[in-house]
Amino acid sequence: MIRVLLPQHLRTLARVTGEVQVEVEDRVTVSSLLDAIETKYPALRGTMRDQTTRQRRPFVRFFACEEDLSYGSADEPLPEAVASGAELFLVVGAIAGG
Repeated sequence: MIRVLLPQHLRTLARVTGEVQVEVEDRVTVSSLLDAIETKYPALRGTMRDQTTRQRRPFVRFFACEEDLSYGSADEPLPEAVASGAELFLVVGAIAGG
């Protein structure tokens, strides 16, 4: 079971509190994890990545094991600690401005 912490506005859309847990059938990558989240919580489709291009939305960031995974390949395997459920995968809403 992979543990994911969503930002509050996405938890509200998904109608969940706290972290969510999903199963990933194949290799655990950002892409396969987002597929699993969007399957389990259809209201989140298109909120973290564009539905057509499957590219990450500009103001969404992904973190795992204290590492920013936002700009890496979505098809690279996630750390084993995330795949095993020992560490959280964080979806963070970025803030812009000054």
